[in-house]
Amino acid sequence: MKKRLLTAALSLVMVFSLAACSAKGDSESSSAGAYFSKEASAKDIVVKAATEGKVGNWGIGNEYEIQALLSKYEQPTTYLSQAFDMDGFDDDSILLASAMTYNELGLVRNSYEGGYKYGDSVGYIDMNDEGVAMLEDNIFTTRAFAEANPNTVKAFLYASLKGWEYACANPEEAAEIVFKYGSSVSSEHQSYMAEEVKKLVETDTKGTSVKDYGKMEDAAMQQTLDLAKKYIKLDDSAAADKLQTITLDNIRDTSYWEAANASGDGKFGTPEKSSVSIQLKWLPQAQFMGYYVALDKGYYSEVGLEVNIVPGGGDIGETTAVNNGTVDFGVTWVSNLIAANAGGMDLVEVSQIYQRSGLVLVYKYNK
Repeated sequence: MKKRLLTAALSLVMVFSLAACSAKGDSESSSAGAYFSKEASAKDIVVKAATEGKVGNWGIGNEYEIQALLSKYEQPTTYLSQAFDMDGFDDDSILLASAMTYNELGLVRNSYEGGYKYGDSVGYIDMNDEGVAMLEDNIFTTRAFAEANPNTVKAFLYASLKGWEYACANPEEAAEIVFKYGSSVSSEHQSYMAEEVKKLVETDTKGTSVKDYGKMEDAAMQQTLDLAKKYIKLDDSAAADKLQTITLDNIRDTSYWEAANASGDGKFGTPEKSSVSIQLKWLPQAQFMGYYVALDKGYYSEVGLEVNIVPGGGDIGETTAVNNGTVDFGVTWVSNLIAANAGGMDLVEVSQIYQRSGLVLVYKYNK
């Protein structure tokens, strides 16, 4: 009898021991590895990548969000210079890579032409969720042009916003229209991009739906301005001093958007200038689909405007092109406009197309 009890007790100990070993093994497999577990917090991910010196960004104007995130988690604000492809992420040179939701994130996940085929084996940290979002694509001009051509500005906004509304309601068709005008990416990626851009236009930084296309929301703009003052570094001391004095009234005028948004027919009187141009920030792609839709559907001609859409890329600086009168309107990030005005320009945002940041930091899951 004693022998049977001893055998049973030993068996019970072995069962508990095996169970304990199994739980420990599961825990190690979920957290061990060169990458990150699915349960890791944003803080843990940022700290690990920053400690290894493997946080990447392009350094063209949205590095400020990355620096704000690094500061939030008490890390140095340095980052690796990232190329415009995702090869550095693919070969592990960069552990936490910058990606726009509508562009690089799609290339990382998808298997179509140019894609890296990671699917659901990657996660990302969203700047909006982290409270460090800065607003991106807007419509701007010079204050002088706006004051001299108020009817033209209102008519251009009315038709452009009509184009954005149609594009967001019909993203697949919008992608096809952009592709027709000289797409820089594949048709499959163009379709993906259109669906993601729609989210940025129709959702704000808090995740709330936006019904008024192009609205300039003060809280989001103020957060962008506050982060710009903290992280934009200007070599010219006068410009650096001026940056700290800039207010929202120095960078935006809501009156033109309010008139365009309130209009039912886009009639504001004879346009002072009927032939205008808009400088894009990059090559033709669904990032700018609202303008191509407005052109293709005839919305600009309906309000008496002939519009030339000028692709960006290369050495073209949209703020400089608008400031020197090469073009009448431009698309830029709010941080770039702030820096330009600190440097002596007098640019004014007349509509905010993207209502939330499209920037994320993408990382790989441990297998």
